Amino acid sequence: MSAEAPNVIEARPRYKRILLKLSGEALQGSQGYGVDAEVLRTIAAEIEELIALEVEVAVVIGGGNIFRGLSAAASGMDRASADYMGMLATVMNSLALQDALEQRGVYTRVLSAIEMKEIAEPYIRRRAERHLEKGRVVIFAAGTGNPYFTTDTAAALRAMEIHAEVLLKATKVDGVYDKDPHKHDDAVRYSRLTYLDVLSRGLNVMDSTAISLCKENNLPILVFNMLERNNIRRVVCGEQIGTLVCPDGQSVLAGAS
Repeated sequence: MSAEAPNVIEARPRYKRILLKLSGEALQGSQGYGVDAEVLRTIAAEIEELIALEVEVAVVIGGGNIFRGLSAAASGMDRASADYMGMLATVMNSLALQDALEQRGVYTRVLSAIEMKEIAEPYIRRRAERHLEKGRVVIFAAGTGNPYFTTDTAAALRAMEIHAEVLLKATKVDGVYDKDPHKHDDAVRYSRLTYLDVLSRGLNVMDSTAISLCKENNLPILVFNMLERNNIRRVVCGEQIGTLVCPDGQSVLAGAS
């Protein structure tokens, strides 16, 4: 551990309530499919650290590691049916994360937009807020419960409904680039963008519906690399890593220009 690590650990959280958006692909690790148990344990450990800092944590997970509705629709499946299958994949991932968290002693609730009372509570906004106030991690499953909407849009919607202070988009890269950094050595990472920058430049942050929702409600989005240990806590404690998407002339991170 480096000499700076204690300062990171002792830092006070910048945010009281957050929504963490995890892609389903991130859970598969290097396997190419399904859930990598080690990745799941690492994410659970980082969320546990946030709870210890008294941060209220809500999570939305995609289902792309199991089933992608858009890909199935492109192959000829009815889009609504494909999207419902994708929602069920998010429920599977949510239950996996719940188990990983509860094995660490973290109290957790899965709230599903599609009723399945045997395994999850139905999504009710006020119930979700009460769980958060009691220190429980709330995992929102099944997207919005409607086809044609992505889990990005579900994350933006749920973040606003629970009055989260920031939407954290955890990815496999360290922010938003002008082009794919895996394919272009000269790709440039942005440290800060406005919602209009993202929409006008067609940058790969979240889908346009999610960005527009965040823009209309001034909800900041922070895109960062979740594969580097302690990054979730670093972001929550206000360190300037990744890419911040926010309104013109506003700064939500200490020291951001």
